[in-house]
Amino acid sequence: MDRRKNADVIVETLAVDGKHVIDVGCGDGHMARHLAKFGARVLGVECSPYQLSKARAAEPVAAVEIVEGVGQALPAPSGEADFVVFFNSLHHVPAAVMGKALEEAARVLRPGGVVYVSEPIAEGKFFEICRPVDDETEVRAQAYRALQSCAALRPQQEFRYLHTVQMRTFDAFRERIISANSERAERFDGMRDELRALFERNGRRTETGWDFDQPMRVNLLEKA
Repeated sequence: MDRRKNADVIVETLAVDGKHVIDVGCGDGHMARHLAKFGARVLGVECSPYQLSKARAAEPVAAVEIVEGVGQALPAPSGEADFVVFFNSLHHVPAAVMGKALEEAARVLRPGGVVYVSEPIAEGKFFEICRPVDDETEVRAQAYRALQSCAALRPQQEFRYLHTVQMRTFDAFRERIISANSERAERFDGMRDELRALFERNGRRTETGWDFDQPMRVNLLEKA
C-alpha cells in the first residue's frame, strides 16, 4: 500500500473549492477546518458534548459551522450539499441506523453529489494498540456492509492506503482514544501499564514522538 496522509488524500480526491461539504461526526472540527483552507464551506455535525466543546473552543473559521446532531437525522436541508464526508466516523454510528445515516447523506446531497467515507481497517500497528480498550473489528465490518447495501448511493470508487498515525506522547494517545468515546477512560486507566507496553512495542520512535501504521480504506459513493 502507498503511504499517504489522511489530510492529503481527501483534498486530492475531492475538488472542494467553492463546494458545500457536510462533515458527519466532525469531532473537534479539525477536518472541517482543513477543508475550509481549500475553499470549502463546511457544516460539521457532532453529537458528543466533549467533542463539541473542543470544536467550539477552537479558533473560529468563517467558512465552518459546527452544530449538534447525528448522522441518522442530519440537521441540514435536502439536495444542497456537494459532498458528505464520514471521516473515521461511520463505524461510530449505532449499527442499527448506519443505513439510515447513509440515506440521510443521500438526502442532503444535490443530484450527482458524492459521499466520501474514510474508515480505518481493523489491522495494523495502531489498531493493535487500540484493540484492548475497544475492539472495533465488528463495528467496522458493519460499516462496510452498510456501504455495500445502501440503495440510495451508487458505488463509485474504492481504494486503500497506509496512513501514519503520529502520537507525541502516551498521554496524547490516551486523549485520542477517549475523545471518540468517553466510556473508554476507565477501561484505559485500568490497563494503563499494559497499554504503555503495547504502545512502545508497536510504535516507531521519532524525534517528535511515536509513529504507528494504520491501513485506511476510502469509499466514494454517488447519489443514485
